[in-house]
Amino acid sequence: MEPVGQPEALAAELRDYQLRGLNWLARMTSLGLGGCLADDMGLGKTITLISLHLHRQTRKETAGPTLVVCPTSLMGNWQREIEKFAPGTRVRRFHGAQRSLDGLVDGEFVLTTYGTMRLDTERLNQASWGMVVADEAQHVKNPYSATAKQLRAIGTRARVALTGTPVENNLSELWAILDWTTPGLLGKLGAFRARYAKAVEGGADPGAAERLGQLVRPFLLRRRKSDPGIAPELPPKTETDRAVSLSAEQAGLYEAVVRETLAEISGADGFARRGLIVKLLTGLKQICNHPAQYLKEDKPRIPGRSGKLELLDELLDTILAEGASVLVFTQYVQMARLIEQHLAARGVPSQLLHGGTPVAEREAMVQRFQDGVVPVFLLSLKAAGTGLNLTRAEHVVHYDRWWNPAVEAQATDRAYRIGQTQPVQVHRLIAEGTIEDRIADMLVRKRELADSVLGSGEAGLTELTDAELSDLVELRGGTR
Repeated sequence: MEPVGQPEALAAELRDYQLRGLNWLARMTSLGLGGCLADDMGLGKTITLISLHLHRQTRKETAGPTLVVCPTSLMGNWQREIEKFAPGTRVRRFHGAQRSLDGLVDGEFVLTTYGTMRLDTERLNQASWGMVVADEAQHVKNPYSATAKQLRAIGTRARVALTGTPVENNLSELWAILDWTTPGLLGKLGAFRARYAKAVEGGADPGAAERLGQLVRPFLLRRRKSDPGIAPELPPKTETDRAVSLSAEQAGLYEAVVRETLAEISGADGFARRGLIVKLLTGLKQICNHPAQYLKEDKPRIPGRSGKLELLDELLDTILAEGASVLVFTQYVQMARLIEQHLAARGVPSQLLHGGTPVAEREAMVQRFQDGVVPVFLLSLKAAGTGLNLTRAEHVVHYDRWWNPAVEAQATDRAYRIGQTQPVQVHRLIAEGTIEDRIADMLVRKRELADSVLGSGEAGLTELTDAELSDLVELRGGTR
């Protein structure tokens, strides 16, 4: 196929690797095959897709409207990028009570959410789509979910999945994405798991990962910021695990919760046992954060009770003395509020973004941070892990560890992305001798496994035996 040049209607200059991505996507979709663009966050998957849309409009056989299905938080970003890079291109949101497809024309972008798509599949399927795009395609990683089934029901001439994390937990997720983009490629799910997934995830067949990689590589394009020549202008990124001892209060709480809950678990089975394990793991992580979070205190005394919070204070003192800015991620809004209250008492300016923050205020917060007005940005991991550009930050602090390294990496990429001119330092706070220590080891192994195929080999934590669970949560030193 002749190389595809940059579309004339594109109001930007594509980087070399973005142009290669456009060529690959154009070739795949012109052959009637789908593709998954799995570049790292911040490398420009959106502009590459906009370029593909503009290219396809120049050929009658591939022209048509493009439907983008994405998380609600990314709709505004998609609209802004289309208006910026493809001025004059019609774009509408198919979302909310007044949503409509009336007057839909070739060359138009229609943006909708996974939730709306699930509710209104029949109406969406009445349009003649030139292309359907699943952004943050890990949202359909469960092929049996209603969302995945409804997405499959929408007819189109081309399917493209965009995701920075094609494998978050196991290889079945990769199968689900590629079976949507190119149905039948990897066979039935059961056969795929028997032939590839179990061998790769279990580590029994070292060659299985390479064989699977050879099979999926033509249908999945993955580039990392660290790859040679991809983003040479990006400064270095340093990641540091910062171990911290529990306070005496934290250690006492931790051991009591382990002792009492393991006794309950030993006499339970089925759903009750799994529920108790989830409760135990959550409780221990909260104790590692701060006793007030676990105890749900109304008017907590915050200073002097958490080793992690003391370490955060030390880090922030140094960062702010350097005149730098920092993102602080936690998976718990309650913990973020405690930190916000604590910093206010210390006279440290901060702002907090979480799932309940209105869109307009969210955008104003981003602007304040980018303008240097507020140097400390507290963020809920779930609400702020995608869709934000926060290149003002030279430091990223993960106050607590998510179970999934891919989600953590996405959060870090709010700062470490194109446009960043300063070296980025990532600080992960880990309570020594606790479950967080063992989870950190698991995450390293999990990341290595995901990279080998480009799954998860550890047993589901709720399926651990009593002995394995005891070994995971037992407190080993790490107190002061």
